[in-house]
Parts: sequence; structure tokens; C-alpha cells
Amino acid sequence: MKTDLRVAVVQAGAIPFDVEGSVEKACSLLADAAAKGAELAVFPEAFVSVYPKGLDFGCRLGMRLPEGREEFRRYWASAIEVPGPYTDRLAAAARENRMHFVIGVIERDGGTLYCTALFFSPEGRLLGKHRKLMPTAMERLVWGFGDGSTIPVIDTPIGKMGAVICWENYMPLLRMAMYSKGIQLYCAPTADDRETWVPTMRHIALEGRCFVLTSCQYIKRGSFPPDYAAIQGDDPETVMMRGGSCIVDPLGRVLAGPDYEGECILTADIDLNDIARAKFDFDVVGHYARPEVFKLYVNETATPPVVSCGDQSGEPFVAAREAKAKDQ
Repeated sequence: MKTDLRVAVVQAGAIPFDVEGSVEKACSLLADAAAKGAELAVFPEAFVSVYPKGLDFGCRLGMRLPEGREEFRRYWASAIEVPGPYTDRLAAAARENRMHFVIGVIERDGGTLYCTALFFSPEGRLLGKHRKLMPTAMERLVWGFGDGSTIPVIDTPIGKMGAVICWENYMPLLRMAMYSKGIQLYCAPTADDRETWVPTMRHIALEGRCFVLTSCQYIKRGSFPPDYAAIQGDDPETVMMRGGSCIVDPLGRVLAGPDYEGECILTADIDLNDIARAKFDFDVVGHYARPEVFKLYVNETATPPVVSCGDQSGEPFVAAREAKAKDQ
């Protein structure tokens, strides 16, 4: 496995509700990151094609307005299927630039949207995805919940990488699950641009003894459609998300960023051997664990709402019932 590499976080704004434009911009920015010598690039949460900051989708308790339903329809129309033609285009960009990259998308599956992170390889393959397990606050109006079947840590030639999205990073058990899988390149696409975010990323790097790459959009109101009914108003210069992207090493030291000034690509040269050096005195899932006191169980099975088992005679259900009775 390669140990010395250059990594990048891409701080840029989506082209809201324009999936074609957002994918095209992502491909262009990936080429820019490759030109800087990066072998891995991390894009923000919901880069394809919008994080709908400030919208309420016409909802009150017990009420849904027609205007809000139309806002959701527009949002749904600008989401992508995974896999699908847009993931093929992103995979082609990865191949053209010989890059690994992670990007936040809004995934459409039937009538439900998911906040998802996608992983691509330099060979142009979609390596996997992570659906956000726990949408935050009003995000639950428009996003479904992921399950344990999409929390991968992917072993690649440049290290073991996974993604934890935005406030999922405040879920200690999810972090522990990722550490247990040996994550080395901890990717954190986010929409959180507050002062408290960078300290969170530093804590996670120090806790997990891993490299943390976090990317947030920088985007102004003028990038959104004129009829975007956000609470922030209509001044085109209003900053909707101010960035704050950064790269942190396994001892919690900031290697690049944070940047709050505009769109940019931040890079850092890292040595994966620093992970072993850092774990000398702290390995949260090894010599610093107390498994006889604390133990985490993770359900990584898919949990679809409809499961078809056998034919109409119901043999699988009968067999399961008989096996249960036998155990009792």
C-alpha cells in the first residue's frame, strides 16, 4: 500500500437544482484537484445538486402547503439514481483524472431521497456508498434514513477510506464502528460551517488516530434560483454556507484550512505511517479499549420495507417458526 500521498478537499458550491451543471462542475473541479497532484479528493455534502439551506418546504405541524410540495418535486427531480447515468459520468471523471474521490449527492430511490456519499476509484468504478443514517432536524422532512448496510470502510491502494456525513460525526457509536474497521482516511462531507466544526474534526482525528478530510460548500444566495424561498432573504451576496473545509492529521493537527473566504481546493501531503506512530499510545479499538466493560454491536444487514420469502405456501416462515419452537 502506498503511504505517501497528496489529498485534497474541494470547497465549492453546487449549482442548485441543476444536476447537469453540478455534475459538470464536479468533474471540472476534480481535474483541478488532479492538477494539484492530489490522489484523493473529498467534495461537500449534497454537492449534487443542492443542500436546501433555509427552506421549510411549506411545512407546519399538521399542515403541508402546495408550494412546499412543489419545492420537494423540484428537489426530487434534481436528485440522482445510484447507480445511474450520472454516477457513470462521475466514474468516468475519476478514470480520466486517475483519482479516488468522495462526493456528497442527493440520491433518489423511488419516492424517497437520501443524503449519500459516493466513493469512486481511479479505474472509474463506483466502489460503494454511504447513506446518512440520521438526518438532522428538518432534514428529516426531505431525506430518508440509511441503514447499517451502507457504512463501508473501503480498502484501497491509498488506504482504508470511509465517510461520515455532517452531524453523524456526533454519533459516538458510529465513529466507533468506523474505527473498528481500521479507517485511515476519514472523509466528512458536511454542511456545518460553524466555529465548532473544526474542533470536532480535530477531536475525531485524535480519537480515531486517522486522517480527517472535511469539506463544506461555499455558496451565496445568488447561486440559487430567484424563487428560492429561503429564510435568509433574496440578497445575492448573502453567504448561505461559508466553507471551513480542512485536513487534520492523526494527532489532531490541522494540515490545511480552515478556509472561510470562498471557493478553493485545499491540499496536504500526508504519510499514512503517521497513523501507526499515533496509535503507539492510544488505539481506541485496541489496547485502549475495555471490551469486558463496553461492547458495541452493529447491525449491517439491509432493512428493506418489503421482503419476499419463498412462494405462497410460506415454507420459510413455517421453517422459521418451527426452528424457534425447537429452540424454546
